[in-house]
Amino acid sequence: EGFSSSRDAITDEDLLQVSEELYKADHNKARPKDIAINPQYQASPDETGDQEDRSPLPLYKYVNEELFSKPTYASFIKLLDNYQRATGREEEVTAEELREQDNFLREVMKTELMKKLFAFLHKKNRYGSEQEFLADLKEMWFGLYSRGDGEQDSSGFEHVFSGEVKKGKVSGFHNWIRFYLLEKQGSVNYFSHNFEGPWDTYPDVLGLQFSWDGFYKEVGSAFIGSSPEFEFGLYTLCFIARPGRGCHLSLGGYSLSIQTYPWTKSTYGNGKKYIATAYVISS
Repeated sequence: EGFSSSRDAITDEDLLQVSEELYKADHNKARPKDIAINPQYQASPDETGDQEDRSPLPLYKYVNEELFSKPTYASFIKLLDNYQRATGREEEVTAEELREQDNFLREVMKTELMKKLFAFLHKKNRYGSEQEFLADLKEMWFGLYSRGDGEQDSSGFEHVFSGEVKKGKVSGFHNWIRFYLLEKQGSVNYFSHNFEGPWDTYPDVLGLQFSWDGFYKEVGSAFIGSSPEFEFGLYTLCFIARPGRGCHLSLGGYSLSIQTYPWTKSTYGNGKKYIATAYVISS
């Protein structure tokens, strides 16, 4: 990893411990009565690719939208309409959109969860100050790179949270709030799920099949009911600690893994990598 002492290594044990701490610190997550979902049909592994709608009803029966007025949710939702979903279309980033990015980062950094994550990474010598951490979060998540033919058309945040369309398929799109808002508008159609996590409260995890304006997603894994800072924090932790590998965590006593991949074709700063993707894997 290029760190001078073994003390700075992030061990598997460290990850299990810090992920439980972050889980406990997610004070903005949905309470059980805030969300009612209707998962309906459970698809077998050989059915996830067949693009058949086996669930006549929406996934979300009810979401308490008062959640969305919490500062981290409100600032997160403002970011979702900032993107062209087609790869190969240049992203025009306005001054207002840059302000929205800064505002979201500022709000998440006020939470106990992100303060705990920073304290952990600081102890491991990854960052010297909160300012340095914040600046790096902005680059790794919001820095633009090209998934197309040289246009600055993508970022880790867009891919993971907002979703993209590439070669006629949905790419990324791993966020429950985005899914709920688009399903409510009628542009997302829930087909089935192939995995449901063991949690009996939120955040839960679902692997789902859906179409977005006719573009299909074969397995879109997502936390359900977690706060934006929870996902943002866990994905960041795993990207820093286990880029390109399975990152094994513990949430409420249950094991869970997150897969992240760095973008390999361009870098920022001193050879640092952007986030290409991050998502939950079921084992």
